[in-house]
Amino acid sequence: MYKCSLERMSDKIRTFAQFGDAGHGGITRYSLSKEANMARAEFKKRMEAIGAVVECDDVACMYATLPGSDPDAKRIVMGSHCDSVKNGGNYDGILGVMTAMEVLETVAAEGIPHKHPLTAMIWTNEEGSLYPPAMMVSGIICHDYLPESLKPNFLYENMMKSTPMDESEFATFGEALAASPYTGPKENRLSPDKYCAMFEAHLEQGPILEDAGNEIGAVQLVMGMFNYAIRFYGFSAHAGTFPMAKRHDALHACADFLCELHKKYDEYNKEVVAQGQPEFVFTTGEIQAHPCIHTVIPDEVYMSLDVRHPDPEVRKHCMEILKELAAKDWQQCKCEIKEQWVRDTVYFDERLVGFVEESMEEMGAKWQKILSGAGHDAQFCQYVIPTTMLFARTKDGLSHCEPEHVSDEDCTAVATATLNAVLKCDASPEF
Repeated sequence: MYKCSLERMSDKIRTFAQFGDAGHGGITRYSLSKEANMARAEFKKRMEAIGAVVECDDVACMYATLPGSDPDAKRIVMGSHCDSVKNGGNYDGILGVMTAMEVLETVAAEGIPHKHPLTAMIWTNEEGSLYPPAMMVSGIICHDYLPESLKPNFLYENMMKSTPMDESEFATFGEALAASPYTGPKENRLSPDKYCAMFEAHLEQGPILEDAGNEIGAVQLVMGMFNYAIRFYGFSAHAGTFPMAKRHDALHACADFLCELHKKYDEYNKEVVAQGQPEFVFTTGEIQAHPCIHTVIPDEVYMSLDVRHPDPEVRKHCMEILKELAAKDWQQCKCEIKEQWVRDTVYFDERLVGFVEESMEEMGAKWQKILSGAGHDAQFCQYVIPTTMLFARTKDGLSHCEPEHVSDEDCTAVATATLNAVLKCDASPEF
């Protein structure tokens, strides 16, 4: 049983928090930005210092590899992303990179024998916070292995045309990529002919581990989901002169619809939980009213709906409820729905999940099986090579915000679990 270094991990946490420091506890580190390049330079420096060979591919993913004893063995890769959302925290994404670095540093420092080459990786543009969509580059690299429903969302030529959502010196993602000092040949991309397994550590981004008093989660799957655009159509009139009874107020319609949707979904969720399943989660994160003038009755309102659950039958019934409600008129307004995004549940490799669980048992960690509601690069990678994830306990369940926090001890624990799971994978005749 090998252990990672709390001292080394703490040093990495403090160092990487400087790159994009927003001045009040968190970071803004957009992909391919100068701040991200500082993080990449630190990654390269530290990995080369232990004898790892650092390579880059054509979409700026970085790979630092320690050779194994078998020159014909495929690589085992660990990693995540180093970019953040605007005013994000110091752990999302970069924890997985620091974990991978710590695994390689421990192997090098202690001379741990291993057959397979071990690789620490940085994925480019996971957040999509400057150049959308999220998980852009893992979508590009894994494109040919993705389900047909997802492939059109990650066409290389379209991704290169992605325009920035915030200030940027580059007009497109392609231009930013062309200017990056961290690009290399396409043949350096992660692929099944060179890699045999992938591990990604991440903070949980929720309160489940903390509420249960556990340090680490063995992630079983990434939940399937659907995302719909819902629009209400009425007509505009003057706010001060048009009688209430004659109005077709699209915002009022949206409000009534949303309240009824919550009522129906809450009722159904009770049935789902009573059947022994986890609850499904649903969110309206966007609402836009037109013309958005305080003296004008809204004539059109858009809202988003995001629903997530592992079981396709649960998602199907949620869809039926949505369609049933959308068929009605709301405050004399027409309702239309349109699919924006759908993904199936992605189940992680049972063998790798088993290595993670065995490692956590052996190290005496407080752990549990856990599901991921959020998307990660690992879910796309699972379509290409066997993949799994580990979650670290998140303070108050907060993520994508500056108070986001994982203790140094929990960061080190997830690195230790990753190290020993990787070594089990390395020793397995199946890999």
